[in-house]
Amino acid sequence: MSNYKIISDSSCDLTKDLLEKYDIDIIPYYITFNGVDYFKEGVNISYEELYRKMRNEKAYPKTSLPPVQDYIDKFRPYVEKGVDVICVCLTSKFSGAYQCAITSAGILKEEFPDSKIYVIDSESATIFQGCVLLEIAKMNEKGYPIEKIIEISDAIKKDTAAIFSVDTLEYLQKGGRIGKVAAFAGSLFNIKPIIFLENGELLPSNKVMGRKKAINEIMEIFEQRVKGKEHLYNFTVACSDAVEEAENMKAVLEEKGYSFHLPVSSIGATITVHAGPGTIAAGYSRKYESFE
Repeated sequence: MSNYKIISDSSCDLTKDLLEKYDIDIIPYYITFNGVDYFKEGVNISYEELYRKMRNEKAYPKTSLPPVQDYIDKFRPYVEKGVDVICVCLTSKFSGAYQCAITSAGILKEEFPDSKIYVIDSESATIFQGCVLLEIAKMNEKGYPIEKIIEISDAIKKDTAAIFSVDTLEYLQKGGRIGKVAAFAGSLFNIKPIIFLENGELLPSNKVMGRKKAINEIMEIFEQRVKGKEHLYNFTVACSDAVEEAENMKAVLEEKGYSFHLPVSSIGATITVHAGPGTIAAGYSRKYESFE
């Protein structure tokens, strides 16, 4: 096994069991509901509590990235022991976390000139970032040299994408993603946007009327993109507090022959605070073995 410690920010949304299985350390994002009290994601506040506060208390949280010192504090114990580090970050198009990790690595390099800290921009988010991370962890387990891990992970993240829809437009409006008039009109006509997460960005695709049509549209686009290439990918369904719908969507796709390597995944704060509870997605990520 390679002598690399794998670390990620909490936006990867991997379960505790997976983090323990692959010995991955997490640097939490921060969540605030009032601009005063901050909670570490997954430490002081769970996904379930986040969803509850957003639904029942009509709270509109904000996230903030881990500061440079959080990265230094996480990297330092490994660097001091001569253990090299691979850190996988939320897409740099969403957050400054990648740059914070780069800065932290540079500071430690001055103190430990022989240290090696490799910082990877996942160009993704939530569990789809987690899928890239898991492939890196699997390659590390297999003893791949770092140069090969970096090369293959770069190809993986370029072939990782997800198709999302939201339950309500109010969170996109509150976050400034759409205007009040568009949000009002969308709510009036029950319009559900279809959004791609691809190449590190959230990109609007099209709009449909009604939740059922939105879920069907997600599945249609998913199939258009991967049909005939199923052997190349890991498939994932994820949601923010829409488990029954997500499980049903996963079951329909499984009946069509798509095998999922993870159970339905919970979407954490970095997407939920902007998209709201009820967000649902299906996506795919390239397997590392497909590049061999």
